[in-house]
Amino acid sequence: MSKSYRNFIDNQFVDSEGGATIEVRNPATHELLGVVPASTPADVDRAVEAARRAQPAWEKLPAIERAGHLRRIANKLRDNKERLAQTITLEQGKILDLARVEVDFTANYMDYMSEWARRIEGEIIPSDRPGETIFLHRKPIGVTAGILPWNFPFFLIARKMAPALITGNTIVIKSSEETPLNAVEFAEIVAECGLPAGVFNLVSGAGNTGAALSAHKDVGLVSFTGSVQTGIRIMETAARNLTRVNLELGGKAPAIVLADADLDLTAKALHASRVLNTGQVCNAAERVYVQRGVANALAEKLAALMAETRYGNPMAEQGLHMGPLVNKLGLDKVAALVDSARQQGAEILTGGKVAGREGFHYEPTVLMGCRSDMDVMTKEIFGPVLPVQIVEDLDEAIALANDSEYGLTSSIFTRDLNAAMKATRELRFGETYINREHFEAMQGFHAGRRKSGIGGADGKHGLYEYTETHVVYLQTT
Repeated sequence: MSKSYRNFIDNQFVDSEGGATIEVRNPATHELLGVVPASTPADVDRAVEAARRAQPAWEKLPAIERAGHLRRIANKLRDNKERLAQTITLEQGKILDLARVEVDFTANYMDYMSEWARRIEGEIIPSDRPGETIFLHRKPIGVTAGILPWNFPFFLIARKMAPALITGNTIVIKSSEETPLNAVEFAEIVAECGLPAGVFNLVSGAGNTGAALSAHKDVGLVSFTGSVQTGIRIMETAARNLTRVNLELGGKAPAIVLADADLDLTAKALHASRVLNTGQVCNAAERVYVQRGVANALAEKLAALMAETRYGNPMAEQGLHMGPLVNKLGLDKVAALVDSARQQGAEILTGGKVAGREGFHYEPTVLMGCRSDMDVMTKEIFGPVLPVQIVEDLDEAIALANDSEYGLTSSIFTRDLNAAMKATRELRFGETYINREHFEAMQGFHAGRRKSGIGGADGKHGLYEYTETHVVYLQTT
């Protein structure tokens, strides 16, 4: 039986000012899981005001005390891992093993950011004046906002909340309308852990709720993960108040495969990249440029792995590699890109159609003979489809890789250190993976170029996105 959920504001679960709701359904079965508020601008005002009131006292707490709150939440997440993972799988469709990893990674990320409590550093800058010392302090921005995607919805709460809170900010989170239930369960855990009222707030809703949050005059930073189109709208809205933005947007990650590559390793890494979360990962390999001499051999290995991929309902079937796509819109987009590529001359080695079963499933697909003028090689697929284009050499591959409006992640597979280093010098992307799958580390810096975003997340540099500087000039005699 479905359940009704509420917003979490000022450490209380509260009804929305309006009566509208959003249905949440299982993408594998279309079963109604629950309803959440379609939050109004008044709800957003209430959440932001709670965060604004709480922020000065939160900032005054020593950072190590703020870290203690994060660690308590992290431990409670681990205690409830199985329940949380099942909620994630039910509403988003990823396999249970991956949902469990997401819960663990979320808790680990909270702990990692907690460790920065004693490591947030300022600077002492030499002065040109006798007897003067210049100090640069890093201070919180104030009230921050986190607008979440649906593909890793639970982890993204921590990716925005943890650096915000450890640096002394408070936060209002808006969950994705596709996957809001896990965020409410996160809030339920927060409510049990003694976090001061107003430090963490949660509202659910669709685009108009996010717009109200982005436009709010008391929000100092909007951090968003999602599509380019929505990111542009958020940036336009935030600009009215000159509000800072941190945007992680789309990707069209190229994978370059040279003739000397370990093809078994390469095929496994590329296969993992396309079936992880059913290909709904912004940093996953979305297009392959393979050197002609090994193109057929790689294609055979990829086709075999994709053909063996097991998919279905993650709550009812064991041993799956992937579940359904999140919604019909995503399924239709994948199908349209594959159909367009077929019409333009691409060869389908395996898959190539919507699966004939309940749920938003698309068959794992490998496309050979792709060209750079095909939509499937330029537009984000976000599904279990791998298009392959043959190239003559590394220079051609790099040129094609860089010829994109996106610039998030990239990869190269080769045994030649010189080739790998040339690629790292010339690829214009925020990340490059060498002889491994596309997946970042929490201590790195996940950031894109061009339409893949502004700013970044993770590590020291991601932490400092949630701070602003204050320079003090101390003159002594």
